[in-house]
Amino acid sequence: MHPEAQNVFYDENKKLRDFIQVYINGKKLVIDTLWDAELPADTEILLLPAIAGGAPIEESKSHAVESLISDERRKSVSFDDSEVERFGKHLMLKEIGVKGQKRIKASKVLVAGAGALGSAVIQYLAAAGVGTIKVVDFNDVSLENLQSQVLYGSRDLKRPKVASARDKVKNINKNIEFIAEKEQLNASNILEQIDGYDLVVDCSDNYKTRYLINDACALHGIPVVFGAIYQFEGQVGIFNLDGGPCYRCQYPSPPPAGLIPSCSEGGAISPLPGIVGSIQANEALKLILGIGEHLNGKLLHVDSLYLTSRILKVERNRSCPICGNSPTITDVEEIDYDELCGLKTENEIPVEGFTPEELARKIENSDPMTIIDVREPHERAVLRFPNAIVIPIGQLARRQKELDPNKDTIVICKQGKRSVLAINTLREAGYTGPLYNLKGGIDAIKDIMFSHEGAWL
Repeated sequence: MHPEAQNVFYDENKKLRDFIQVYINGKKLVIDTLWDAELPADTEILLLPAIAGGAPIEESKSHAVESLISDERRKSVSFDDSEVERFGKHLMLKEIGVKGQKRIKASKVLVAGAGALGSAVIQYLAAAGVGTIKVVDFNDVSLENLQSQVLYGSRDLKRPKVASARDKVKNINKNIEFIAEKEQLNASNILEQIDGYDLVVDCSDNYKTRYLINDACALHGIPVVFGAIYQFEGQVGIFNLDGGPCYRCQYPSPPPAGLIPSCSEGGAISPLPGIVGSIQANEALKLILGIGEHLNGKLLHVDSLYLTSRILKVERNRSCPICGNSPTITDVEEIDYDELCGLKTENEIPVEGFTPEELARKIENSDPMTIIDVREPHERAVLRFPNAIVIPIGQLARRQKELDPNKDTIVICKQGKRSVLAINTLREAGYTGPLYNLKGGIDAIKDIMFSHEGAWL
């Protein structure tokens, strides 16, 4: 029904791409010829992409884990009367009690990303009494954040997220040591940032940061509580724990840049990050306490639209370059993460583009041109671009004859990222006409007013 999907699932050598895992009736398969396989009519097929064989994890390891906090560190903290009252509901739980709550107070957790997932994680870790919380995020609060990033309000607009998070945490519990780092994680600072922390909660929103966090933590024995969201679906897992798999074991490499829309491009229903972030915080606390069954060697997949969830097994890959039997990566500085995530363009022909103002002038002057919209249907339903030809990226190569090589062709998407991938796709397919990207995408041009009656968009 969708022949163009084959180009998404398989690379040019007809090999299943690393960033997609296929589960048939709950079992993970890696058959490269699966596209041509005949399956019974009642077969359940789950395609699990990264929203970011080997020896299986022994079942006993997934049911119990030692606390990340030693008895010496637990004994070094104490409570005052207000803390006994504050954490009374924890103290009543036999699985936590006084000893467990002291472990929570003695713990040090780094939260990477203070966006939608981080909003829930930060607040619940603070409310639970985690003694030291470091939050690393480079961005400021914007109006579009307020739909799902419940850590912030209108008064926080244009403030650094980490500064607003610090204020919120201090309002929850002034005894918490909160460290705000307005930085972008990279290979030169990641080891310094994670040094001395018991675990990292990955609330990032891009593949570059996700692989960087995984690699650094895997190399230094720090567990990662991973979370990701997209539209109505979410994933939660634990990596780098007690000989279990790392993120690369599940997804050896990320998708090509722009192929899978980010959460900001594809959207997400408001409560979803709260659901997934709450589960991340719950998993983090269980690791700190050393209680319950956790997601080491597993990936929880949640579908909030149809109220379903499932737990999928993630096996350690013996050939993994980070945690395998013969690792080839020994330092994060050995990896060019821009190249890994397809963000480097120095070896490609530069993609020319128009600013929104330049495109607006061309439209008002009625200049001859073709506009291609590569956005998803739900994006076009919210904001359409009149007179644009709709061609999904996967169909560009076979539909290039619909384009006039004697005219300028402008490719548009939401933020000007997928359109770059679309232009490179057309070039690789042999298209010779002039191709231009709309810089900043629809988001950048939507507020421009045109001289004729009414706005053009």
